Amino acid sequence: MKKIQKLIVGLLTVLSIFSLVSFAGLSSAKADSNQSSVSAIKKRGYIRIAVFGDLQPYGWVNKDGKRVGYDVRLARQIAKDLGVKVKFVQVNANNRVDTLNSNKADLVLANFTVTDERKQVVDFAKPYMKVSIGVVSLKSDPITKVSQLKNKSIIINKGTTAENYFVSNQSKLGIKSILKFDTKTQQFNALKNKRANALADDNSYLYAWVKKNPKYTVGIKTLGPSQDISPAVKKGNKSLLNWTNKEITKLNKDGFFKTDFNKELKPYFGSEVKASDIIITNDK
Repeated sequence: MKKIQKLIVGLLTVLSIFSLVSFAGLSSAKADSNQSSVSAIKKRGYIRIAVFGDLQPYGWVNKDGKRVGYDVRLARQIAKDLGVKVKFVQVNANNRVDTLNSNKADLVLANFTVTDERKQVVDFAKPYMKVSIGVVSLKSDPITKVSQLKNKSIIINKGTTAENYFVSNQSKLGIKSILKFDTKTQQFNALKNKRANALADDNSYLYAWVKKNPKYTVGIKTLGPSQDISPAVKKGNKSLLNWTNKEITKLNKDGFFKTDFNKELKPYFGSEVKASDIIITNDK
């Protein structure tokens, strides 16, 4: 009987050890499966950051073929502080979420406005900018209030807050048609080709665009509430989210965003836009 009891105890001990090892192995495998965790990024040696390629002055490719802009400078600083290199992944407004969910990027820094709808599919870190919708039109035929859009057409970029706003309010505002485009380049070309009466997008870079295109004006400077712009990670990626939150706090304290504004945005905005209109200096 004692031999049987010893045998049972021995078997139970082996099973317990096996269970612990299996659990540890599963936990380790689960952790390793997160390709975008901080540890995975450091082991890989580079972080993949999604940015725009045609959104001056936030993220674009200059005449020398170099990626530059406000978000690009931030991306390089994040990689430096993480102790890795940066690998840029070019996105359009409409595929930022898909780029994260398909594991093509670890972090999105592409003028990504925080909305309740987007919070359901990605995790946003602390904000580093604020923005509102603006409307640009010809100086010779300016649209300075929303009521002037009645029976007129407007251009928007797919996947933006401007699209959400105007699609939701099209009937209420009496807008005749909404023309949607995949890229910033396409939408601004459509405006120049007079395919619509106006174009709506984030007001901050509309100021930069009209400075280079003086035939146009931002007639409606703010539309709808002011909203935050934040880095985004794949839903559930707590490791990179927590690190990014600490990084935003650190960069704020160091004055990085004001420096970034002065170097990358101010030369394109002129006197119409101040740093306080764009950057968020308080720790939200």
